[in-house]
Amino acid sequence: MVERLVPDELWELFQRVVPDAPSRPQGGGRRRHGDREVLAAIVFVATSGCTWQQVPAASFGPSGATAHRRFTEWTKARVWAKLHRLVLDELGSRGELDWSRCAIDSVNMRALKGELTGPNPVDRGKYGSKIHLITERTGLPLSIGISGANTHDSQALVPLVPLVKGIPPIRSRRGRRRRRPHKLHADKGYDYNHLRRWLTSRGIRHRIARRGIETSQRLGRHRWTIERTMAWLAGCRRLHRRYERKADHFLAFTSIACTLICYRRLTK
Repeated sequence: MVERLVPDELWELFQRVVPDAPSRPQGGGRRRHGDREVLAAIVFVATSGCTWQQVPAASFGPSGATAHRRFTEWTKARVWAKLHRLVLDELGSRGELDWSRCAIDSVNMRALKGELTGPNPVDRGKYGSKIHLITERTGLPLSIGISGANTHDSQALVPLVPLVKGIPPIRSRRGRRRRRPHKLHADKGYDYNHLRRWLTSRGIRHRIARRGIETSQRLGRHRWTIERTMAWLAGCRRLHRRYERKADHFLAFTSIACTLICYRRLTK
């Protein structure tokens, strides 16, 4: 189970970003569970959608409480964002990232309670959260962010969830690191002149659908890849409905899902 959820190549990448275990100068205490077993338990929770109490300790070794405690420690250390960036670096060094055309969009899900939630205007005002993401041409997620469900999509570019600025400098097959797409596709939710000017000032060509002018039938020619990425995110069942009260924990599960998506491309 551990080797299936955390293959050797993923484990080698994770070892480069995980912080060192705290030492016990006084000695004694229980033996600390291995990081690989705990990581497998966390991936199991993310993909299966079960609660921490339902983690089978007989299959992994650590209990659900131990996995949750280590998950909290690694979230504070930004391990999941570092791991996602490391996988993107490996893809970029192999020439697997296509920066010629990127897309931006968002997806809503219900939330029981917690930070960064709000009434969803498309779900009868029920509270929820929204995941914003930017993908490259083939659908690999480059940058992610979360907000309340009542946050407008246009806020994801500049003010509240700066996705374009959040793209990390990623390695390329040749030349320096890159963090700006050549062109950005977006739907009518981003149809604002100040957003077009902001993208142009940063050397990014924009292809934003115009309200009342362009039909939605032609939007899928280049943006279908990000719709497919949203379906891939649904494969992480922990994201079907938000149960985490802390926004950092919900963002961590989103980062884990994006890392697994990128890692599957890395192993092909």
